Amino acid sequence: MLKSMTGYGRIKAETVQQEITVEIRSVNHRYLDLNIKVPRIYGFLEEKIKSVLTAQLVRGKVDVYVAIRAKDGADIKITPNMAVLDGYVKALRSIAAAYDIPCEMGALDLARLPDALSSEKEEADQEVLTADVLGVLKQALAEHGAMCRREGENLCADILSRADTVAELVDFVEKRSPDSVNEYRQRLAARMADLLDGSELQEQRILSEAALFADKVSVTEELVRLRSHLAQLKSMISDDKPVGRKLDFLVQELNREANTIGSKANDYEIAKTVVELKAEIEKIREQIQNLE
Repeated sequence: MLKSMTGYGRIKAETVQQEITVEIRSVNHRYLDLNIKVPRIYGFLEEKIKSVLTAQLVRGKVDVYVAIRAKDGADIKITPNMAVLDGYVKALRSIAAAYDIPCEMGALDLARLPDALSSEKEEADQEVLTADVLGVLKQALAEHGAMCRREGENLCADILSRADTVAELVDFVEKRSPDSVNEYRQRLAARMADLLDGSELQEQRILSEAALFADKVSVTEELVRLRSHLAQLKSMISDDKPVGRKLDFLVQELNREANTIGSKANDYEIAKTVVELKAEIEKIREQIQNLE
């Protein structure tokens, strides 16, 4: 079954240094419109994310939000200031020698001295971070895709149900058309009888007029094309390839044939059925707008 363009997926995952969250939202759109938001300092991720998305998505307005939060202290690098520590050690040893006292120092004692240690924020390894983010992105895409497939199944089921309704209406128009011609012939004969005031009716004239009427209101070709379009629609719906644009064009053709039947209709029942027919086709069109 085809997929809907409406979907949502959100995954939060933790690595050694970061907490990564990827959220994907999508709605229907004529083309693929990507809106990717990543923290400014990780702007190098945008093109990588775009490549993954364009490889899996065909149509839709897609918003992708990426949040990256470093774990407490995970991105802080602590280093000893060796020059400062050397100065401290020499000074302390000089004091010990001058006053003939023990010089007992441990690493913890030295670390507590002012400026003995320095801390700085460590930049993330781009390759490692890219791999981590893309891994989370693919999980979010899988969740998003699952929702799109579920939505697509519901849409396709509704479209197929409405296509069956359209087929039933087409059958009714086909059955009703000969009756409308017969009824016209009877009305024509009645009017001519009134006009001729009991004179002998010209049966040939009535038949000729009825034949002209039948040719004028004939919708045989339109009904054949409608059935052909419905068969194509059902075939496309059962495919697993994105055919949303083709379906959109096909529904335009369905609507065109319905309009032609409506313009030819000279019968109340057929005209009323055409209204129902167009309403069902419009509902199919609305649903198809959401298919990929």
